[in-house]
Amino acid sequence: MSVTFEAAATAVRDALSDAGQGLVEREAMVELIALSAVAGEHLLVIGPPGTAKSEAVRRTARALGGSYFEYLLGRFTEPSELFGPVDLRKLREGLVETETTGMLPEADVAFLDEVFLGSTAILNTLLGLLNERTFRRGHTRMRCPLRVCVGAANALPEDESLAAFADRFLARIFVEPVPDPRLEDLLAGGASLWGEGTGRRASLAALDVLAQAAREADLAPVRPHLAHALRSLRAAGLSLSDRRAVKVQRLVAAAAVLAGRSVPSTADLWPLIYAVPTKEGQALARDVLRDLLAATENPALSAAALEASAGPWARAQRIAQAGQVLLAERPEEAEAFSAWRLKLEGVAREMDASFAPEFLPEDLKALRAGLTEALALAAPVPLGIRQAGLS
Repeated sequence: MSVTFEAAATAVRDALSDAGQGLVEREAMVELIALSAVAGEHLLVIGPPGTAKSEAVRRTARALGGSYFEYLLGRFTEPSELFGPVDLRKLREGLVETETTGMLPEADVAFLDEVFLGSTAILNTLLGLLNERTFRRGHTRMRCPLRVCVGAANALPEDESLAAFADRFLARIFVEPVPDPRLEDLLAGGASLWGEGTGRRASLAALDVLAQAAREADLAPVRPHLAHALRSLRAAGLSLSDRRAVKVQRLVAAAAVLAGRSVPSTADLWPLIYAVPTKEGQALARDVLRDLLAATENPALSAAALEASAGPWARAQRIAQAGQVLLAERPEEAEAFSAWRLKLEGVAREMDASFAPEFLPEDLKALRAGLTEALALAAPVPLGIRQAGLS
């Protein structure tokens, strides 16, 4: 039975909603994996170890359906560990063919951790697989079903020889450890991830329906706005390569179809931020394109769209809300006061890490004053001591 466009969009949206449950501060990453899969592009995730990158990919892959391949690369990783061993039976006949069953060439979704540590032989083979969806090794030539490959690393490579390979990952997201005010959410969410996962799931058929709709989307109405955005970025010193500028249209079309629209509009231009290669560049691009991104709207990818269009603003709103709630909950007991004070300090640290003093939003300036005053207070005298003193 064929899947309709509306049914496919609903299935993927519901599956992503469940996949993101418990992944605190990683909801945008989950949504970008799906966006990249629909667009037929790849995602690069940059962040320190232990920030739930692999868990986010696994849960999203399970939600989207299809076969999944995951591997942690190292300096001594052999090509056969990713692509499969040489078929010894064929080798006796003089043919060098690869047995790919269960390996990367047959995966629908793949995750390669520490992706830049691969050898030259591995990266060269990956280039063809990522770019052309074709695996070539010896006498083996095969088309690959890969929808999306997620690469992960602790930092962007400084080696110029890796630039061509890194450029194959059109979308990029930079992740940080969960901030102090959300540690309770992290602990609760982490505990919920211990199960096998019973959330709603989409299917490759639904994904393919959306991918086909994205390929057929009429981009003509939005191209002038995209060109204006690219010119604005160039004027600010952010120049995307011609290849990235052309391919970002795929992300725009995919954002539209995931939102249930067959014709992209200015509401779907936000993926352009994720096509900017560096963290600093993405922050500058948000500022340069602030007015254009004000039209952003996507119910299916709300976290990714919000982070792209209003990253610092959204972060400021969250910090302000957390701080105001804490200030309103000042406890009287000494023990509870100590824990409350630590939470206030965490909010202050996140504020300082997120914004330079000269760029602190007005609502955070007021919060900063309240935090300073609260932190300057001594812990209240325990009730028992107060009563003894009164007697």
